[in-house]
Amino acid sequence: MNRGFSRKSHTFLPKIFRKMSSLGGKDKPELQFPFLQDEETVGTLQECKTLFILRGLPGSGKSTLARVIMDRYRDSTKMVSADTYKITPARAGFSEEYKRLDKDLADCCRRDIRVLVLDDTNHERERLEQLFEIADQFQYQVVLVEPKTAWRLDCVQLKEKSQWQLSIDELKKLKPGLEKDFLPLYFGWFLTKKSSESLRKVGQVFLDELGNHKAFKKELPHFVSEDEPREKIDLVTYFGKRPPGVLHCTTKFCDYGKAAGAEEYAQQDVVKKSYCKAFTLTISALFVTPKTTGAQVELSEQELPLWPNDVDRVSPSESLPRGSRAHITLGCAGDVEAVQTGIDLLEIVRQKGGSCGEEVGELTRGKLFSLGNGRWMLNLAKKLKVRAIFTGYYGKGKPVPTHGSRKGGAFQSCTIN
Repeated sequence: MNRGFSRKSHTFLPKIFRKMSSLGGKDKPELQFPFLQDEETVGTLQECKTLFILRGLPGSGKSTLARVIMDRYRDSTKMVSADTYKITPARAGFSEEYKRLDKDLADCCRRDIRVLVLDDTNHERERLEQLFEIADQFQYQVVLVEPKTAWRLDCVQLKEKSQWQLSIDELKKLKPGLEKDFLPLYFGWFLTKKSSESLRKVGQVFLDELGNHKAFKKELPHFVSEDEPREKIDLVTYFGKRPPGVLHCTTKFCDYGKAAGAEEYAQQDVVKKSYCKAFTLTISALFVTPKTTGAQVELSEQELPLWPNDVDRVSPSESLPRGSRAHITLGCAGDVEAVQTGIDLLEIVRQKGGSCGEEVGELTRGKLFSLGNGRWMLNLAKKLKVRAIFTGYYGKGKPVPTHGSRKGGAFQSCTIN
C-alpha cells in the first residue's frame, strides 16, 4: 500500500507513539477523535472527500496522528508531509518548497482520494487560507486537527521531542498562532456526495411537478414580471443559483470568530466532541418561495444540542421553537443569497403555526400545500434520511474556479455559502 509522501518510517517513531498507532492504543486520550473511534463516522467519511489539516508545534505528535489516520483509512487515504520537502518550521524562505507541496496536494485532489492528510505546523492564517482555497477548488471538506498530547504547547518538552533541533525561543514564536482555535466561516452538517446527489434529484423532481401543477400556474405572477406574462415556468432553471459540491445545513455562522457568540459556540463541549462526527439528518419537507427552494431538516435529540439558541427568531421579540430554521438550501433565484432560505423557512413555520395552508393535491412524494404569496410546501409522506459530517467551512465563500476530478479541467465558477 502506498503510504504517502512522508519520509518518516514507523520503525523509527518513539515507542510511546508506536503504541498509539497500534490497535492497542485505541483508548489513549491522544486518539479520542470521532474520525478514529466512531465506526459510523469512519464509514461516512469513505463517502466524502475530506482534507485533514494537521496543526501543531514541532514534536507535538502531528506526524504520529497523521500515521494513525493513514492506518485507519488504509487505501482510501494519502499523506502529504512538509518534512518530505525539507520545510523547516520557524525558518523563512520556503516559498518554492511550498509551491511543490501545493502542486502535489492538488494532484492528489484531482484523483478524488477520499481522505487526504496534510502534516505541517500550519500556524499562520495566510498559509491556511491558501489550503482552504485548494479545498474549495476541488470541493473537499476541511477538518482541522491538533494533537491532544499533554506536551503539545510545552516548549521545554517539545525542544527535546522535535527532530528539528529548534530552540525554545524559536518554538515560542510559533505558539501564538496555535494557542487559539481557528474558527470557520460557519459550522454545519455537510452531506456525503451520495446523499447530496440523492437530495438534489428529489428536489428537482419536486420542482418539475410543482411547475406543472395547475394550482401553481395561478401563482405565476409571483415568479415572473408583469411585462413578461407566461403560462408556465421551468423552476429548475428559475432556481439556477445552486450550491456547488455537497449540500450542507448550517448551524452557526461564525465569520472566523467575529460573529456574535461564535467563540462561545465553538468552545461548547458538545461542539468539540461532535467535530468531524457523522450524523444522519431527517428531511421532513421541501419548500419553494419566489426567492428560494430548500429542504426542511427535522433535528433529533442528538442534533439539537448543536443548534444555537438565537437563530430561530423572526423578530427581536418573537422566537420559534428551537430548530425551526434548520434547512438545506437547494437553490436561489437570480441574485438572492443562500442565507435567505432560512429566513423564508422561518416565515413558513410561523404561518404554519396558525394555518398549514391549503392542501392542493398530491405529488409523488407527499401532499402539496399552498401557503399563499408564491410559497409552497411538500410534506414528505416518507421522510428522507441523509448522511452528513459535522465540521466547518473555512473558505472565503467567494467565487472560485472549481475543478473536476480525474479530467482536471475547470467546469464552473461557484460561490459557497
